Amino acid sequence: MAAAKKSTKIRLQPMGERIVVQRVESEETTAGGIVLPDSAREKPARGTVVAVGSGRLLDDGSRSASQLSEGDVVLFSSYAGEPVEINDVEYLLMREDDVLAVIE
Repeated sequence: MAAAKKSTKIRLQPMGERIVVQRVESEETTAGGIVLPDSAREKPARGTVVAVGSGRLLDDGSRSASQLSEGDVVLFSSYAGEPVEINDVEYLLMREDDVLAVIE
C-alpha cells in the first residue's frame, strides 16, 4: 500500500525589514472582451501583505517598527521582490522600501 501523503503547513516569517506579499490576480480579459493567455498578461504590481518582519535594525541596536501590517493592500514596482512558492501558492518576499503606496 502506498503511504498517505501528509500535508504540512509551512509558515513564511520574513526577517528584519522584509515583508511577504501575495499578488492579486490580474484581469483575464481586455476591455474589448479579448481573453488573454497567461503569457500575455502583465504581472500585477499590487498585492496583500501576509507577513511582516520585525523591522529595520537602527544604528543604536533597536528596531524601527514597520509601517505596514498584515492585510494591507499595497502597490509595488513590477520587478520588486523575490518570488517564493509554498504549497502551490506564489508569494513575493521583498523589502518594505519596495512598497510604493498602501491602498486604503
